[in-house]
Amino acid sequence: MTLTELRYIVTLAQERHFGRAAERCHVSQPTLSVGVKKLEDELGILLFERSKSAVRVTEVGAPVIAQAQKVLEQAQTIRELAQAGKDQLKAPLKVGAIYTIGPYLFPHLIPQLHRVAPDMPLYIEENFTHVLRDKLRTGELDAIIIALPFQEADVLTKPLYDEPFSVLLPAGHPWCQYSEIQREWLNDKSLLLLGEGHCFRDQILEACPTLSRPQDDEHKHTTVESTSLETIRHMVASGLGVSVLPLSAVESHHYAPGILEVRPFCAPAPLRTVAIAWRASFPRHQAIEVLADSMRLCSVSKPRG
Repeated sequence: MTLTELRYIVTLAQERHFGRAAERCHVSQPTLSVGVKKLEDELGILLFERSKSAVRVTEVGAPVIAQAQKVLEQAQTIRELAQAGKDQLKAPLKVGAIYTIGPYLFPHLIPQLHRVAPDMPLYIEENFTHVLRDKLRTGELDAIIIALPFQEADVLTKPLYDEPFSVLLPAGHPWCQYSEIQREWLNDKSLLLLGEGHCFRDQILEACPTLSRPQDDEHKHTTVESTSLETIRHMVASGLGVSVLPLSAVESHHYAPGILEVRPFCAPAPLRTVAIAWRASFPRHQAIEVLADSMRLCSVSKPRG
């Protein structure tokens, strides 16, 4: 068996789909299928139950795949230990970020990081928290930028800054006459939210609990879901409704003045805590510290102590 074959079965177990697993492994689907079958033949067991609609890990395959993931993590640690013997700031750093942080942080982070570590370019990926978590575990990413809460075995997490939320309004909206918005008002208006799977959506619903409660017909609000904050911004600009954005995303747009308005929430304003997470075994401690310090410096929000 090879590390490549172990990576195939771990990725297939995570994706439960040959096509997506092959894409993540940067190989063709037939190549991945052959590799998985070769390993099954060598072990003399079926690791996966295959059907036209799904791929499932077999009962006997589950502990094999769990051990394969540990082997991949240890192999990655060997590579990282070797790299740590060199200059820790002279090799690419693989960084992931959730969709609602990456586009607004990286334009500020990269110039700041380039000033202090010019020989450490970033490999960047934006994705959902659960995908970033898996890639961190397997060594596909060195560090991930997420919103708390976040817990994972053998992974260290450092909170960096708190980011308040703001309300985005179309110009001329009745709420524009107010300097602050009460979160209770969101219950009776058209609210544009990110779709399922985005942690920022969950944070908004948690900050405004009545949004997820059943309402009578007289007070029922209309919730429109979207795939990105930028799409939501366009719909707000068109007058479809209002939304809630993290502070870093508020001014990141190309609309002329007079199209959009932003208002803060009344105190205490809802917020999220942005953090960095990395494997406890990752040996490039200096690279993580430089990344964290650069994030604090370029943050639009108040850094945490």
